Amino acid sequence: MEINNQELAIKIANLIREHLEVNPEKKEIPVGVSNRHIHLSKKDLEILFGENYQLNELKELKQPGQFAAKEVVCIAGPKGSLSNVRVLGPVREESQLEISKTDSFTLGVKSPVRESGDLKGSGDICVIGPKGSVFLKEKVIVAKRHIHMTPEDAKAFNVINGQNVNVITSGERKTIFGDVIVRVSPKYSLEFHVDTDEANAADLSSKDTVMISTLNL
Repeated sequence: MEINNQELAIKIANLIREHLEVNPEKKEIPVGVSNRHIHLSKKDLEILFGENYQLNELKELKQPGQFAAKEVVCIAGPKGSLSNVRVLGPVREESQLEISKTDSFTLGVKSPVRESGDLKGSGDICVIGPKGSVFLKEKVIVAKRHIHMTPEDAKAFNVINGQNVNVITSGERKTIFGDVIVRVSPKYSLEFHVDTDEANAADLSSKDTVMISTLNL
């Protein structure tokens, strides 16, 4: 029997509601909306800002040990450029630019949806700082939506590292995000990460919370 879209949506909503009702331990997860930003290696940082340069912390991020730096750069692609792109610290072994799909259209660069660090075959970008510029080859991605959590959180949610789950939002533009990767580490703090495109589509902000479901929809 053919099911129309409205009936399918109702069936999915009922399944999720039943799942959450029998899993009362499922708690809310804070949302972290990620604007475009760049992680820099020590080598690239020194080219852009000068020899032996150290990043200056602007504010702490939710993930322990990570911070938004005062430093910003300009990024340029074949079609356009974007200024005031925030540098995140501390420095990493490898530079990586994370943008939204909307940004990629503005810049004219390739930006596959990837997990952090999965850079092979990704996009190229020119980065301009106050002291110099670097051309980053295969360093541009759109970050795949994901949840950071501790091992204790993972136990409470009955999920494991690398598992894909569904995330359910609330509000006027209720949305189900599928294919959300779970990242588990004692170094993490519980947080659901999406980029600005995804957040805007679901009317989400960093003040909101979401729920997860392990149902296969």
